[in-house]
Amino acid sequence: MDLSIDSNSPIAPFEQLRKRVVELVISGELAAGTRLPTVRALAEQLGLAANTVARSYRELEAEGVIETMGRNGSVIKASGDAIHQELQQAATAYAERARRSGVDPQEALRLVTAAITA
Repeated sequence: MDLSIDSNSPIAPFEQLRKRVVELVISGELAAGTRLPTVRALAEQLGLAANTVARSYRELEAEGVIETMGRNGSVIKASGDAIHQELQQAATAYAERARRSGVDPQEALRLVTAAITA
């Protein structure tokens, strides 16, 4: 996940982080169901205070971009109508299964394309 903070930017760090997560979701780089780092882990990675990351996460949750599931962490929330949400969740589960199995991403895509066109 490509997250960074520009310390010279006039935009507050929490807002930079919030905007970047939204950009990654819109671009498809962060799919529904993708688990985000813990607040503390991301704060350490970015050199921010935990409260700064927590504020970004709270705002993302209020906007419906992420869903926080207590001790189970925060994940990217499915969006769109019910059918799109279901497909996003199925795609995320398939991608995770393919990764765990060591299947090449291009082969995984070929399998999906074959299934859709069959």
